[in-house]
Amino acid sequence: MKIVILGDTHIPKRAKHLPKRLLAELKTADAIIHTGDFQTIDVYNDLRVFAPVHGVIGNVDSEELQQVLPTSLLLPFDGVTIGVVHGHGKGKTTEKRALITFEHQQVDAVIFGHSHIPVHKQIGDITLFNPGSATDKRREKQFSFGVLYIQKNTLRFEHIFYDSKD
Repeated sequence: MKIVILGDTHIPKRAKHLPKRLLAELKTADAIIHTGDFQTIDVYNDLRVFAPVHGVIGNVDSEELQQVLPTSLLLPFDGVTIGVVHGHGKGKTTEKRALITFEHQQVDAVIFGHSHIPVHKQIGDITLFNPGSATDKRREKQFSFGVLYIQKNTLRFEHIFYDSKD
């Protein structure tokens, strides 16, 4: 199973459309995870053309999105469980807020956004993953998103980095 992971797209404020590099991966995705800050429901609907979208709301998402999407998700895929949250809030770091969201659940991975900073690390038995941003790299050198391959209860996360958001 191939899952494309993205977040913090901020369309139309930070970009007019999804970048070509991302679109190429979406064409072969079995599912899509979006960590929030779509900005408008149009992005959510555009993604649904490619594969089922599992998304959460972020701190800049429209009221329309807030009515459609939850603040966090627990996703069972092929024998693994993934927690998804945007990660915004007060106190602690974004990573810690994301982990705390699922501290009472059994998860194999926590996927989060908000910081626009790509993260891929292991904390105990949990993989912590932030795809970065495909459209708003802020201080990062490159734009990024993630791909997750799940096979036989095994997770393999990858970041895809590129230079142009076109």
